Amino acid sequence: MLVAILSRSESEDNKPEAQTNTGAFASFKVIRWGEYSLLALYISVLSGVIVALQYDPSTPFYSVSTMDLLVPFGAYFRSLHFYSSQFFFLFSICHLIGIFEETENFSRKQWALLSLSIPVALLVLFTGYVLRADSTGFSAGMIAEAIILDIPWIGQNLNDILFSISDNGMKRIYVNHIIAFGLLWGWMVWGHVKKYRISFERNVLITISILLFSVFIMAPFEPDHLGVTHIAGPWFFLGLQELLRYMPPLLAGIIFPLILLIALFFLQKKNDSYRLCLFVIAVWLLCYTVLTVIALNR
Repeated sequence: MLVAILSRSESEDNKPEAQTNTGAFASFKVIRWGEYSLLALYISVLSGVIVALQYDPSTPFYSVSTMDLLVPFGAYFRSLHFYSSQFFFLFSICHLIGIFEETENFSRKQWALLSLSIPVALLVLFTGYVLRADSTGFSAGMIAEAIILDIPWIGQNLNDILFSISDNGMKRIYVNHIIAFGLLWGWMVWGHVKKYRISFERNVLITISILLFSVFIMAPFEPDHLGVTHIAGPWFFLGLQELLRYMPPLLAGIIFPLILLIALFFLQKKNDSYRLCLFVIAVWLLCYTVLTVIALNR
């Protein structure tokens, strides 16, 4: 009798905490992350068209410098394109977390395409960093090219398709950034995205926030710093950059990210390996967070 009373008491004590956790996640899910993501994407595309009209891939560093200093509102539109792209990616991740339970009904092909759309979106962001051709952009591009070239047998061909900075400068990356990667991402997510509609009337606040954010915080642009021996890459690249200190490029730049992608590919509750994949992703993200923190403090 006493055991039953104690058990019921403990259950009642734990109930509010469980309800709080469930309520917090329920509140997170009702936020319109999908709409926010598409809204940021539209702003990114429109501002990107304006930026692209001023950009010359044959003289990338000079183009960006001129855009910031001489083109009317050039610095603002470059900042708007940069930050709206970052918000698009972050909102997309939040959207994926929010709708994860619904993905149980997705077919294997649908889930595979959505999973692959994440690294493709990162490629779009990454090539945007590289196209600046400043200290951070150029160094990140050369590191990525070295990683790709380290892949046995197909490395050279893959680099010719994706980067080819040493042979073609920013021209190949420019085409991939504004056309190839964007179209590839759109094809991967179209079956999911076409279900969403954006109402600008109920997203006025988030629109104004993105527009004002780009007014007060300029997009990064770093000229060459003489005597600087360490250059930090893009925020999502820092963990990989740190890992390259301890592992060969093939392991750090290809195998390590591939572990996350494979685990994500099988992360559906109907799969027998669901719990294992969830554990692998949690450990991977923890390791990458630690590596990123170390890189930030260098």
